[in-house]
Amino acid sequence: MAAVRAVLLTLSVALSLSWLTACGDGQPADLAAPEVGACRELTPADVAKPTDDTEPVPCEDEHTAETYAVGEMPATFGDMDWDDVAVSEWAAKTCTSEFRDFLGADVSMVMRTVLSWAWFRPSEGAWDDGARWYRCDVVGGGQQSKSYVALPTSAKGLLAGPPEDEWMVCADGKTVDGAVKVPCTEPHEWRAVTTISLGEADDDYPGDKEVVDKTQDFCSKSVGAWLNYPVDYDYGYTWFQKAAWDAGNRRSVCWAKTEL
Repeated sequence: MAAVRAVLLTLSVALSLSWLTACGDGQPADLAAPEVGACRELTPADVAKPTDDTEPVPCEDEHTAETYAVGEMPATFGDMDWDDVAVSEWAAKTCTSEFRDFLGADVSMVMRTVLSWAWFRPSEGAWDDGARWYRCDVVGGGQQSKSYVALPTSAKGLLAGPPEDEWMVCADGKTVDGAVKVPCTEPHEWRAVTTISLGEADDDYPGDKEVVDKTQDFCSKSVGAWLNYPVDYDYGYTWFQKAAWDAGNRRSVCWAKTEL
């Protein structure tokens, strides 16, 4: 009889463990927020996705991304859908602000670096179970990059003080429009040298014509000054339309033609 009880007890424990394991497997793996400071080897394809489950790598090893901010979204997002546009807009403003602080850069510098940021949210399953964290990563490239450059062990303060050319953006092409954006250590024909502020945070979009006219006038003068007022010089500019304005951008970028 004792042997039978032992067998039944063993079977009961086994069934309990099996049930606990199955319950654990049914929960999303990303309910808990990720860690600040984690490094990863992300690609542009990874960054294009709203979520990321890439395993971290030691920051001493080669990596293309570093998590610089993690936190909880506002409580008002509790009832929002996983893909609500308001979530993305809030995350964009949050990651942009913390991006500048992390790199030690001002707004103008941030717009002239090859570095950019990406943000990730919990998976849909974790979102449905109440997860509301966000993760901001600095990555070694931008929207046009086919691949990312490797980052240093930590990118914190990387743009504080005079930045190195490998982190600044230049362009390789006959004109700025459509040119391939590259680090300024690579062959190029254009360098992003300054930016112009077109309005304050609460200002309405002034319209395409006013943005272009103001940008063109400013860039012509500022690039000439940057080149030390040569008799003849070429300049270019990049301006952004209402969608970018609504997302928080208030600047255009000025480019000087200057070969490496």
